[in-house]
Amino acid sequence: MPIEEISIEDAEADWGAFDAILDARSPSEFAEDHLPGAENLPVLDDAERARVGTIYVQESRLRARKIGAALVSRNMARHLETSLAEKPADFAPLVHCWRGGQRSRAMAIILDQIGWRVRSLKGGYKAYRRGVVRRLYNEDAELRAVLIDGPTGVGKTALLAELKAQGAAVIDLEALARHRGSVFGGEPGTPQPSQKMFESELDARMREAIAAAASGAPLFLEAESSKIGKLILPPTLWKAMLAAPSITLEAPLEARARHILSEYPELIEDPARLDRRLERLLPLLGREKIAEWRALAAAGAHHALAEALMAGHYDPAYARSGLRGRKRLGAIWLQEISQSRLAQAAAEATKLAERR
Repeated sequence: MPIEEISIEDAEADWGAFDAILDARSPSEFAEDHLPGAENLPVLDDAERARVGTIYVQESRLRARKIGAALVSRNMARHLETSLAEKPADFAPLVHCWRGGQRSRAMAIILDQIGWRVRSLKGGYKAYRRGVVRRLYNEDAELRAVLIDGPTGVGKTALLAELKAQGAAVIDLEALARHRGSVFGGEPGTPQPSQKMFESELDARMREAIAAAASGAPLFLEAESSKIGKLILPPTLWKAMLAAPSITLEAPLEARARHILSEYPELIEDPARLDRRLERLLPLLGREKIAEWRALAAAGAHHALAEALMAGHYDPAYARSGLRGRKRLGAIWLQEISQSRLAQAAAEATKLAERR
């Protein structure tokens, strides 16, 4: 009996119909991007795939197929003895590779012969990627977006977390990008995802938000530039953000400095890292200003440094970046950026969003 093929549209309509999404592609392909929740069980690793491809082109198609089949068999045996060893009799996975070709077909046939209800994704990863590109680049998103705006250190990300905890629809773009959106923003030891992986995660969150909007719920996002670290916000989202109204957070400089120090402890703990970040500001602010800030850092005057950075660099940059003509729903004043005050602010933001 042939393996059942399912379209990406039907799969995305009900991911819960599958016990697992098994990606048969190589580890590097999977690392660049993959379907939400997918598990990588490569039938050929990167070196094996390159070896088989070289033999196919330079020597013999038959020899390449023989060697490929042997490698696939060994790899599938390992998966059956490890990752798939405890799967029950009614295990129902969705299997795919790059375009629904030989790699996923080989995996599906073996799993089907065990007796599991295997389905194959028609068109493979390429079909999935076409849908992501269409939604993020070629369609208008039905997003009732509201932006949380405000200067550096005011607690925008913390407010988004509190809004989410209170049940609001939220997309934390900096969390998806693994970057906090400034020269100090890279997360230590955590590289940013590929552009494709970022878009996959973003697409999934946007689709959830669009579903929530059907009941009138707004989507809260932090006001960002069109680029976060090395990653670019796709046109569909950026267009929605340009048209979205905003809620502005405000707080005293002293409170913002305390909050920013709590958000970036790694810079206090690693003076060399802090110095490298300050050096990136040299072209913008000149040697004299950076020398002053380096002196504060060397003296351990981190609170004074945080205030100086915001007053001398981030606040002027924020003032210059304000988008003229954006509808402003209101402002929320945070005398202290504390958990209890953020909880109150989230309730206030939800009420202000009703004015949209």
